Amino acid sequence: MRTEHSDPSAPASNAKETAGPAAPDDGTARTTEHRPATHVALLTGAVLLLALGAALSLCVGAQGIEPAEVWRGLLGTADGEAGTIVREVRVPRTVLAVAVGAALAVAGALIQTLTRNPLAEPGLLGVTAGAGFAMTLGAALGLVGTEAGELALAATGALLAALLVFTVGRTSPLRLVLTGVALTAVLTGVSVGLRVTLPDVLDSYRFWSVGALAGREQADLAPLLVLIGCCLAATVPLAGSLGAIALGEHVAHTLGVRVARVRLAVLALITLLTGAATAAAGPIVFVGLVVPHLARRAAGGSVRLLIGYTMLLGPVLMLLADVGARVLLPVGELPVAVVTAFVGGPVLIWAVRRYGAVAL
Repeated sequence: MRTEHSDPSAPASNAKETAGPAAPDDGTARTTEHRPATHVALLTGAVLLLALGAALSLCVGAQGIEPAEVWRGLLGTADGEAGTIVREVRVPRTVLAVAVGAALAVAGALIQTLTRNPLAEPGLLGVTAGAGFAMTLGAALGLVGTEAGELALAATGALLAALLVFTVGRTSPLRLVLTGVALTAVLTGVSVGLRVTLPDVLDSYRFWSVGALAGREQADLAPLLVLIGCCLAATVPLAGSLGAIALGEHVAHTLGVRVARVRLAVLALITLLTGAATAAAGPIVFVGLVVPHLARRAAGGSVRLLIGYTMLLGPVLMLLADVGARVLLPVGELPVAVVTAFVGGPVLIWAVRRYGAVAL
């Protein structure tokens, strides 16, 4: 008599039949495992790309500066206009690009992993729309007068919007995303209405809304940069628990992960990273979508490695986009958000074609 006990010689198909239905293809399972030596090589390559991007950011611009002159400017031994440009303009701008790129890219990796949606983007939580609405409302009420005031308004709006989205949609990732999309639509509509009816508000808002690094060098960005650095460091110990949640909440509970606490912490980090980056540089889209897609296959299914790769590749993309924004026009420069949109648009089309409408 045959029994239901497992038989080592049984075909593999029987195991598949007893394992239940396959997990939906959310894009997180399509990864390639790599050996540790491969990861070391890939991470080293990412670091070298980051160094190259930083060097280009310091050298390339409306006025080209030789690497030797840049080096003397960094050491403080260069005199004249070149030394001033390097120390007071390009170094702060490069640091800002690195911080904003890392913040948006890591926030994108976190939200895609948390929601198991490869098309998720930090703006889905209403953070960008909240910052824009706060800037618009502040301009209408006459609260926008200084750069520090603009940063405080944008950061406050981003935090309040994300808090509202989490309060309403915290029960499930799908509800969270839908709540964020709905709030984004409402806040965007109200903001556009205020800007259309109040021309002074439009004049005040448009300088922040272009999403650019130019002109932000002289602002006091130290608090936001410190906040971004602390949030990036806080993502590392959460990577293991987040990887378990990505396998499913039941699996995470079995492994002893406190799902509610981890989800709350991850949402707080996404909000702070995106809010700080948006407050510092304005709304810059697609970085949080593009970079995780570039890093996911190299990470080989490891959330910790995914965060590490995005932390390096996000600044690379932002630095190269900023360099391109400086040289694409014969006179003046483009906002960096326009360049990232040119890069991100085709990637979004590719992602939709690969993952299908289910991921939406």
